[in-house]
Amino acid sequence: MLRIALPNKGRLSERALELFERAGLKAEFTSARALMATLGRDFQAIFVRAEDITEFVADGAAELGVTGADLIAENGREVEELLDLEFGRCRLVVAVPEKSEIAHPADIPRGSRVATSFPRLTATFFEEMGTPIAIAPVSGAAEIAPHLGVADVIVDLVSTGSTLRVNNLREVATILESTARVIANKAAWANPETRRRLDGLVTALQSVLRAERKRYLMANVPKDRLAEVKKVIPGLGGPTIVEVSDGDGWVAAHSVVDEDLVYETITKLKELGAQGILVTRIERLMP
Repeated sequence: MLRIALPNKGRLSERALELFERAGLKAEFTSARALMATLGRDFQAIFVRAEDITEFVADGAAELGVTGADLIAENGREVEELLDLEFGRCRLVVAVPEKSEIAHPADIPRGSRVATSFPRLTATFFEEMGTPIAIAPVSGAAEIAPHLGVADVIVDLVSTGSTLRVNNLREVATILESTARVIANKAAWANPETRRRLDGLVTALQSVLRAERKRYLMANVPKDRLAEVKKVIPGLGGPTIVEVSDGDGWVAAHSVVDEDLVYETITKLKELGAQGILVTRIERLMP
């Protein structure tokens, strides 16, 4: 079995397990506290801290892994990035106390103390600006550091920014934007047989992600309005048109449409005389 390193807790773990299950790879645990699980017949999941997944993959303890782009960048290890999963969205930002006169990172005084759990990215950011700083490493709750006199500035992850506002902090710069990524061990990816198996898994995950934003639409439409219908529901390669049994003058049009265009599409089809309109979710979509 090929090994896949997955986060052992949190929303990232939940979303990853849900995605794999929808791709047909449900995690089967031997017990509720097990740190390993089978994913179908070909893969084994190992559950570790999200912060350690890049290390596990880079060192070959796992052929594949799922973790945040922020952690990949902070770790700095060489891995093959295969897929952006588009969830776990967040930003690594520079923040200062609300009452501070700092409006831009260039305003941060030389020698300032910066509290962060991302020392590598923080050091690189300020080095590139030419501003020497002192890093105050923290493992969490960086927001409290300025209020305790531990630091003047923080560099931390935010999603909505509400935690910063509650703690009377405000953003002055974004260092990077992050989402969950699928990464692979470079040696494993270079092996043709292993790559074939990993590529099949990535394709399955992509098909689930692609389907999330699409809907399958079916409608009976008048034959004499077919040209207009094709403009309304072009689909992936044009709508599929099927003859309707005992439906003189009618055909069934099947198409895939963007989720956010469903309401508009149905309205236009009704105006063209469409009947029996059905919209359903898609489990997986392969182009």
